Amino acid sequence: MSKTLPVQKNDYIDVTFEDLTHDGAGVAKVDGYPIFVPKALPGEKAKIKVIKINKSYGIGRLIEIYERSHYRVDVASGDAHKYGGCQLQHMSYEGQLQFKENQVRQVLTRIGKLEDVKVHPILGMDNPWHYRNKAQVPVGEKDGKLIAGFFKPRSHEIVDTNESLIQIPEINKAVQAVKEICSELGIPAYNEEAHKGVLRHIMARYGKQTGELMVVIITRTADIPHKNKLVKEIIARLPKVKSIVHNVNPKRTNVILGEKTTVLWGNEVIYDYIGNVKFAISALSFYQVNPDQTKVLYDKALEYAGLTGEETVIDAYCGIGTISLFLAQKAKKVFGVEVVPEAIEDAKRNAELNGITNAEFAVGEAEVVIPKWYKEGNKADVLVVDPPRKGCDEALLKAIIDMKPKKVVYVSCNPATLSRDLRILEDGGYKTLEVQPVDMFPQTMHVEVIVKLVLKGTVE
Repeated sequence: MSKTLPVQKNDYIDVTFEDLTHDGAGVAKVDGYPIFVPKALPGEKAKIKVIKINKSYGIGRLIEIYERSHYRVDVASGDAHKYGGCQLQHMSYEGQLQFKENQVRQVLTRIGKLEDVKVHPILGMDNPWHYRNKAQVPVGEKDGKLIAGFFKPRSHEIVDTNESLIQIPEINKAVQAVKEICSELGIPAYNEEAHKGVLRHIMARYGKQTGELMVVIITRTADIPHKNKLVKEIIARLPKVKSIVHNVNPKRTNVILGEKTTVLWGNEVIYDYIGNVKFAISALSFYQVNPDQTKVLYDKALEYAGLTGEETVIDAYCGIGTISLFLAQKAKKVFGVEVVPEAIEDAKRNAELNGITNAEFAVGEAEVVIPKWYKEGNKADVLVVDPPRKGCDEALLKAIIDMKPKKVVYVSCNPATLSRDLRILEDGGYKTLEVQPVDMFPQTMHVEVIVKLVLKGTVE
């Protein structure tokens, strides 16, 4: 195989980088053969080592940069920078925003065949660091002490790290304190290979607007050694803590949380606000990890929905009701649907918490429930979708086209599946009017996009 390729494994070659992949690696080509190199930037000339080849592409390692991109920034040394999940931290924030905006434009054209659609400049953050309000950190042991941090790429080796550069400082402080307390009390870490030991993960959640902190101790065993001392020390060292929760996961699995959750101290939930809407967040709740940019995203959803108080809105993939409750402030009625029963319970609780009575929630698959609602006469004026990375189910897209809501607001975390779905909606009678990228996850390659569509022939 390798004889016909222009490069061999372990070759050292000079290249010029042309582009970035969707996961932030630099792309260089040798006689048309692409080589992907992490930490490289477009426009840079460099020496690389080819470390892996296959029929269609190679992987390289950056050895020396001859000409730097003007978007390159120096990264401080340390494990937080090496393994913190920040694939684009070596790129200036201005460069990151440009890359993400271009990525959205390119996939809309390439996959969606949407050449003339209006793409607004991406909405970034004033401070693109320390924004995440949740951490789930694996725990291990080294030299008789507990360690907690990140997994090295493509391995199960834990790198002990005292801080993550994208976590809110209170989250970093909480994880560090719990790690130290457990180490002092001699609580043994879980050993994945032997399936022995106790402490698997430390989770922390923080309400940015309320200052409330939750600590979740995830163990293999039903009991925690020195449980009372552990709780007492957490309360003493973390004055913002409002909830200490124990989750038991006895299985051999990569899934972090188990099925049994009990409150060791304080409340079952902490609270936070997005705009004026208050949310109760439990250990298991799905809640957006960047609350500041979530507000930006939801304000845009409200703007695109253009509600006057007379509309019926359907929110497919409604989760714990975050977008639904935002829209309910301006809509006549909101129906939310979600396949996860616990999320729907959270959504109902959050509606009650805010005194919102014009929102109704149902458990089920959107592609099954929405056609049923339609048959019952619950026709949407506006339909909102915020699907997982795989995009909308084909049956749901068909249901939207059949129901013909005047407007569709599509929120996406994957520009590629978004573009595919927009093409289907366009072919089914919709016009894509506006596209707004939002940078929800600075320093990473992820980009969120919100799109406004209207039924063709409707005056907008």
